[in-house]
Amino acid sequence: MSAQPMHFVAPGDFKQRARAALNDPKLRASFRGAMDFLQGKRASQFPDSEELERLRDLGEAVRQHALARLPELLEQLEANLSAAGVHVHWAATAAEANEIVLGIAQAAGARRVIKGKSMASEEIELNHYLAERGIDCVESDMGEYIVQLAGEKPSHIVMPAIHKTRSDIAALFEQRIPETRYTEDVDELIQTGRRALRNAFIEADIGLSGVNFAAADTGTLWLVENEGNGRLSTTVPDTHIAIMGIEKVVAKLEHIVPLSSLLTRSATGQAITTYFNLISGPRRAGERDGPRNVHLVLLDNGRTQAYADEQLRATLQCIRCGACMNHCPVYTRIGGHAYGTTYPGPIGKIISPHLLGLEATADLPTASTLCGACGEVCPVRIPIPQLLIRLRTEANRNPDEHVAHPLRGQGANYRVTEDLVWRFWSGAFAHPRAYRAFRWLATRMRALTPARQMGWTANRTPLKPAERSLADLLRERGQPQ
Repeated sequence: MSAQPMHFVAPGDFKQRARAALNDPKLRASFRGAMDFLQGKRASQFPDSEELERLRDLGEAVRQHALARLPELLEQLEANLSAAGVHVHWAATAAEANEIVLGIAQAAGARRVIKGKSMASEEIELNHYLAERGIDCVESDMGEYIVQLAGEKPSHIVMPAIHKTRSDIAALFEQRIPETRYTEDVDELIQTGRRALRNAFIEADIGLSGVNFAAADTGTLWLVENEGNGRLSTTVPDTHIAIMGIEKVVAKLEHIVPLSSLLTRSATGQAITTYFNLISGPRRAGERDGPRNVHLVLLDNGRTQAYADEQLRATLQCIRCGACMNHCPVYTRIGGHAYGTTYPGPIGKIISPHLLGLEATADLPTASTLCGACGEVCPVRIPIPQLLIRLRTEANRNPDEHVAHPLRGQGANYRVTEDLVWRFWSGAFAHPRAYRAFRWLATRMRALTPARQMGWTANRTPLKPAERSLADLLRERGQPQ
């Protein structure tokens, strides 16, 4: 069975897609129930708030320690992996990463690729790229497989098909998998998917995976999964290609343990996932399984832009657990596809501007209530609300203004009229005499105020009139008025 390439959309159409999602009651009900479930699962894994805060402190310290030494650790990782027989490649852009993977595939004469879960490969749109060049790339993670069959992007970084119901999946399998009958039995649906994928592992020329963490001191790639597809993808085919964002490296193997504990409990509410895969090289003499060739692609794709800025560097602390998405009041109402980016929700709002540029993503940082829920649940304490405010500032900054570390697309939302209004407003409030003059003028021009207010004032639910006055209530309770 040939996998259908995914359909990609432009993030610049965010407002239009958000409106469509808000008008889809089925989607909203599906996400609301799923997010409530995931919030409850996470809470059940952290019953001791003090233990959680200590673990968050440790996770933050590990990530900040690694980022402070990032260039050095990447060189150490490359040296140790190369010594173990792994081919290490560096990709500055998504295009370079795709070209590297294609070159490896062509050198191996490959026509079929089987993929374990990999958000980095989603980020560079690898499936689409390879399909256009005659190489079939099949997702083996069940959620990713479902959305691939549907020609969609994942709507969640941990649970890609969370937007689909059992009936949606049943109809999809009946239509796309030969000799499959319609059934809404979950176990039967899972078995159907596994049967369809089983031969794909055997027939694949290349197995491809992501990397959750990499230990520089041992040259170890650490993969976290629940289904076993990652293990099959990285051991059955003769060639294994791993794609990893450069920020995933840590100094020591032991540093990954607390991060993995935070990841699994924050992502799916599990004490531990089913599989931890530690990869340190190709098959050695005397070993009966494993790939004969291993390649690691280290992907930048805008990450060094975030790294160069002291405040925005915190974006790279992310361990991709999705907890911020599960608790975000915006994401839970519009779902992941509305964002039009690989990484939706709060984490997508702060990392996508670096990957795609502010000109394509300027609306995303504004799609937040700044309620702070994302920052409160982040297991490595990324200050997401503060980063959203910073990105809003950069999107509205004068593009000609000189800054130490300009962002790609700086000033995408800049308007001269808006700039003049804010300059006038700040000037009026900065000087007492100007403020008093403005106040005097404003009170005498109030007749020009529109009779009908727009925006929130016009659309909010009006307060019900009180049945009894405050004086009546105080009198009944015998309290002084």
